[in-house]
Amino acid sequence: MRRSVSLKHVRLNFRPPVNAFTGHAAHSLKLIRNSTRQAIADVFDHLDYKRLESVYCYEGGDEFWRKKREPCRRLGIMVAEVLVQKLPHGGRSLYVGAGVMELPALIAETIELQRQVAPYNLRRSEVAVLNRATRSLPIKFRAQDAASAAGLFDHLWIVSVLNDPERFPHLAPLSYGRADPVTFNPERFQKERRLVQSIVDRCMPKLRLPGLVTTSSEEAIWIADWCHRHKIPYRVERKQYPTALVEDPICFVRIGVRKFKSSKVGK
Repeated sequence: MRRSVSLKHVRLNFRPPVNAFTGHAAHSLKLIRNSTRQAIADVFDHLDYKRLESVYCYEGGDEFWRKKREPCRRLGIMVAEVLVQKLPHGGRSLYVGAGVMELPALIAETIELQRQVAPYNLRRSEVAVLNRATRSLPIKFRAQDAASAAGLFDHLWIVSVLNDPERFPHLAPLSYGRADPVTFNPERFQKERRLVQSIVDRCMPKLRLPGLVTTSSEEAIWIADWCHRHKIPYRVERKQYPTALVEDPICFVRIGVRKFKSSKVGK
């Protein structure tokens, strides 16, 4: 388990993750309705997995979806059950880089909480597939920059965006402790770090405070960095939740709640 990641002067220390889907925590969840589960299943059944193969894989896409389809749906529902307990009815959620993994949460928000959701994804081919599968629901994916979304949101979802190894080939290995000291290029890393910070700088102001951020355990450091730079209190919740399509578990970050002490940092 990667326990901490350094960024400039900020060091965010995570406690060991709690498996939130076993033991007492699992029994305390408020389960989503069967009709919502069926809506999620229907959308997964209508996805064009053949077209999604090239989006998620260079090769072996057919085998990939045979293995990942059901875990993606099942673990996605588990995360959705946690999320609907944390959000109010009738709010707005901005999803940055939303894809197949985000479908259960998007559907649960709209059906269980009657919330407005704004999912953004720059991959046009995937957006077309997702919009066809969700055409019976009040969900519309947009092939645009999420920073262009209008208005404010009380929930921001940003998972596997800031540490994408394809988009950030020099930053991601360092984040995961896998950087090769022989081939590591500090100049390219600095360029990618500025780009990641610019994404955060353009998306975080969309969050109405106090608000909730859903992100991965490895990306939470970028949210913490933004909060430190803007002197906004935050709290990274201890529990983490596994996902099927990405390596990192999901966590929740409370932003702008004064009664919470921000996570400890060290120089």
